[in-house]
Amino acid sequence: LRTSQLLLSGSHALCSHLFPSWSFLTRSAFVARKPNYDHPNWFGVGLAFGTTAALWVLLFKHHNEDVMEYERRQKERQHKCTGCS
Repeated sequence: LRTSQLLLSGSHALCSHLFPSWSFLTRSAFVARKPNYDHPNWFGVGLAFGTTAALWVLLFKHHNEDVMEYERRQKERQHKCTGCS
């Protein structure tokens, strides 16, 4: 194969031609299984919901810290003391 033909034939052909042992990295539609909805992947479901809950907790925590910092800076701005500076 010429280089131009190799590049035009697609990444799968390029990968399998240059690196024959890398063919396991590509996914074929004929090998992929359909999801079984009778037996859900509870580990994946728990991981997804757990990650979502953790991100929401971190979001609320960060928001509360930002609000406290904003209020602190507002109080400093309103404080007009000649002896402080």
